[in-house]
Amino acid sequence: MADLFQALSDPTRREILRLLRRRDMTAGEIAERFPLARSTLSGHFAILKQAGLIVAERRGTTIVYSLNASALQEAAATVLELLRVGR
Repeated sequence: MADLFQALSDPTRREILRLLRRRDMTAGEIAERFPLARSTLSGHFAILKQAGLIVAERRGTTIVYSLNASALQEAAATVLELLRVGR
């Protein structure tokens, strides 16, 4: 769970998640949206994957990233439980 909240703490990673909420995207499509070096973005992808927030699938020579909504739902449920919302 700590990995998940660490991943969510960065604005670039949150923007990547917002993009993937709309549709699956290739690494190149995501890179076009940020003025960052590809190595920097690769680091963000690695953190998001480690936290279970995104899934990477190789399709030929391309890597396609997808949002793992269940990880976000788990994080939201944890926060709501901590705040005792709905009890």
